[in-house]
Amino acid sequence: TGVQTCALPISEITPDGSLAQRVEGKTRKTWKFNDLSKDRVQVAVTSEGRPVNADIQLWLGPDWTPFTLKAYSEDGALRPIQTLVGTRNKAAMIEVLNQGEYEFPIKAASNYAKGAMATVPQEIPATTSGVRVDGGALRSFPLGPSAEQLEVVLNTDGKQLNARVELLNAPNNPKQTFEVFTNNGELNSLVVCFNTPDVGNTVRVVNLAPVEFPCYIHLKEL
Repeated sequence: TGVQTCALPISEITPDGSLAQRVEGKTRKTWKFNDLSKDRVQVAVTSEGRPVNADIQLWLGPDWTPFTLKAYSEDGALRPIQTLVGTRNKAAMIEVLNQGEYEFPIKAASNYAKGAMATVPQEIPATTSGVRVDGGALRSFPLGPSAEQLEVVLNTDGKQLNARVELLNAPNNPKQTFEVFTNNGELNSLVVCFNTPDVGNTVRVVNLAPVEFPCYIHLKEL
């Protein structure tokens, strides 16, 4: 189709497989990034069809984690975890912690975003109207039946971002969930891509921050 999406399989993030790592349950793996001219990395996490329950963290320096993302997918093969994380033009480390049990290994990869991928966090807010959600509020968006993927960008005007995004296929049946916390939702907007292989999907966004910290939702169906 030629449409640029943030849905990238591990095979495209790391064509030779060198950046892919198996992460056993209750263990963590890391990826280091030292190119200060770049400010965006891609992260993908998959499974053989089992649930994925992973924490993705951005480390700047030895003890600062300005961005944490708790990611869940009911089926990591059908609906892999796909996200872009801003590195703020600093030397950074991405950590993926598998919160699942030992018998549920996952596969993860991370690399600098290339080409149009690197501009997705700017392009979607620039080409879609943002929906404001005040702290403590909730918004739901039913998806069209033809949508195969959905790109979501959550950002702020520089204040903290603390929100949960859920892909529901029936009332209160989350197929995939992302919960983000960052001290700056402008430098570290949440950028995730959902696969939507079935119809009847709804995206639900909850702003978990106090009322004085609104966030803005940008959606793009593909």
